[in-house]
Amino acid sequence: NPGRHKTNKWKCYRHRFVPWVVLNLSRNEKTLRQVTERSKDKLVPDEEVLQCLLKLFRALLRSPGANHGELRAIQTHFLQQVASEEQQCGGYPVCRHDAMLHSLGFSIDRKSSILPSAGTGVFVTKGFVPKGATVAMYPGTVYQPYEPILLQSIRNPFVFRCIDGVLIDGNDKGISKMVFKSCSGRDRIEPFAMSDTSWLTANPQNPLAVGQYVNNCSDEWPANVCYQEYDVPHRFPIELRQYLPNVNYSQDTQRPLRCVVLVSLRDITAGEELFSNYYTIVR
Repeated sequence: NPGRHKTNKWKCYRHRFVPWVVLNLSRNEKTLRQVTERSKDKLVPDEEVLQCLLKLFRALLRSPGANHGELRAIQTHFLQQVASEEQQCGGYPVCRHDAMLHSLGFSIDRKSSILPSAGTGVFVTKGFVPKGATVAMYPGTVYQPYEPILLQSIRNPFVFRCIDGVLIDGNDKGISKMVFKSCSGRDRIEPFAMSDTSWLTANPQNPLAVGQYVNNCSDEWPANVCYQEYDVPHRFPIELRQYLPNVNYSQDTQRPLRCVVLVSLRDITAGEELFSNYYTIVR
């Protein structure tokens, strides 16, 4: 029955679809977080987000199968530092989720949501998430407010709108997928990749890059994480940019690369699903 299929598909999408969330805010005020400007959306300082990402990405670089053969060949100071860290840590993490557990103290993964008809959700699978931790990243192509996104946005429930109007298309299928791969290949600086395309697959090498599948909270399941915008600083190590799941749509964008992370609002234990609230701008 095509009609039933469309209805079920909508029920899976609606928990992430921005217009549906906005229309239902009056029914559930607890899903709403009010901010007056972008600088006021910070639950934790940007420096803490940076250190979390660096810690995980360095662990990923040490893990088996990591794409750093060319990097070892050029003997950068960074990789000499990584080799020293490997000895201190007692060897390589077994896989990307073990690298996450080893470096951050927890791991996350996609599973069927506990929300009725919500489709896929994101769960803490191992370890313990303390309040204020960076739990996930929202991957995708970054569009400035003046850039075209009409075709990519059609029937697309994964477009995230930042406070300043910047959009992030976190769809891992269709034209959105093709655009991201094209932009990622364009920005490569040999031998370094400037972004990670593996989030477009079922097995992202950066285990944080599943934030687009975090469902919005409800009265029954209150938010335990919130969105926080983060601009990647120019000093971010070039060797670690291969794990960033975001890329600018335009090559000549002058602004720093925009990322969105999800930060824990409270302590979260293994087995819990992540639920986000949504902010609204108060002028």
